[in-house]
Amino acid sequence: MTCKLIAFDLDGTLLDDRKQIPPENIAALRAAHEAGILLVPATGRILKGMPEQLTELEVCRYFIFSNGATVYDLREDRCLSEACIDPALAVRVCEYMDGLPVLYDCYRDGMGYMTQWMYEEAFRFFSTEPEILKLVKRLRVPVPELKENIPEVGRPLEKLQMYFREEHMDERSRQLRVLPEFFPELITSSSTKNNVEINSAEAGKDKGLLRLCALLGIDPAETVAFGDGLNDSAMLRVAGRGCAMANAADTVRESADAVIGSNLEAGVGKEIMRLLAQ
Repeated sequence: MTCKLIAFDLDGTLLDDRKQIPPENIAALRAAHEAGILLVPATGRILKGMPEQLTELEVCRYFIFSNGATVYDLREDRCLSEACIDPALAVRVCEYMDGLPVLYDCYRDGMGYMTQWMYEEAFRFFSTEPEILKLVKRLRVPVPELKENIPEVGRPLEKLQMYFREEHMDERSRQLRVLPEFFPELITSSSTKNNVEINSAEAGKDKGLLRLCALLGIDPAETVAFGDGLNDSAMLRVAGRGCAMANAADTVRESADAVIGSNLEAGVGKEIMRLLAQ
């Protein structure tokens, strides 16, 4: 196939479990960039959450952030498209989440926000995932009460997230299914074992990729996508070639055209080099 654009998830895909980019992946990204292929991180993260290893490579101009809520041009420092959650709807979802055994936060204007007491309790929800806890602490601004802050600021939200403790994983699975039934304007997905990510129904990495392709005049059939999480499944389906990591869940593998090596085996880098060799 002709490949003009490669979209890739970060956590569990490009990054290893220490949140580092394996050397083989770095070499492959450089080789693809030199071959003229556009490299597009497609992530649930925001710009401030990008690994320094990746930004220092200077091989990526376009980014799909917050599960497709924003498509961003880093070179021109501007948002190309948005699919956000209305503040009034976001407050209703926060009130709903108050009845669940969760912590929750939001992304707005490229930064995270979290109620102060939840920010202080976050360590109880990430006891086995210190790297994710570091990200939460670094990228969230604590506010007195998030559901009051949202209407005060009055800006749409890129994403809402809720986090569950180990003993509430059954409830997490249930919320992935039922929350969109209560709020049809929204979709749910997940990128870590204990979270539920909530986006506008107009968002999604798949829609973000399709919007970017339309802006750049690229046929989606000329794209390759890599991912491991539930928030990657739709993107793998719409790409010309969707590659699920060996560490991906079964439902993600079923969405892909191929299953490649795991994130601990530099699966992304090996597959890119295989594609370039063709």
